Amino acid sequence: METEDYLGLRLDDFLDRLSVGGQAPGGGSAAALSVAFAAGLVAMVARCSRGTWEDATGVAAQGLAIKDRAAHLARTDAAAWQEATAALHRAGSDGAGERRDFELEQKLKRAAEVPLEIAELGADAAALAALVGEYCDGAYRADAAAAAALAAGGASAAAHLVEVNLAVREGDETLRRARASEQAAAEAAQRTLASFR
Repeated sequence: METEDYLGLRLDDFLDRLSVGGQAPGGGSAAALSVAFAAGLVAMVARCSRGTWEDATGVAAQGLAIKDRAAHLARTDAAAWQEATAALHRAGSDGAGERRDFELEQKLKRAAEVPLEIAELGADAAALAALVGEYCDGAYRADAAAAAALAAGGASAAAHLVEVNLAVREGDETLRRARASEQAAAEAAQRTLASFR
């Protein structure tokens, strides 16, 4: 199944596609891009702090790595979701068979794994945002706080997508990891935002 490369679209075109409805892009792609935006802000703040912070270059590199991976997952999530949806429709129309059930289970599992990775990247981006917020040039602390809030929002959205996936049950390791990432991102964002009060 061919999925469009959303990163090749102009931002307003992507937003138009998102708001039209239909199969993709959806919440997972939006969550991934929120995390990518957050990580990009982290990298920017770190780079702008190189004159006063010894570790700024390394933190910027980490931020860029998260940005690139999260941006890639915007497309990957859309593809996984479309494949799972198609498998659900086939299972509903053809009747279930052992092979069809296995295929559906695998597609649903993949559709949960991608937002799990987005949630984990969101937690990583939020932790980096808290770090840069502590050590960056003071003129950029508000950007670090914005990055933390975006990362936490992306992690929370992605964790929710894991939770509602039909292949994930209460007590599942995938769900545990998603919720842990959501909580870690939220705590990092709260710490960063509280430093402004």
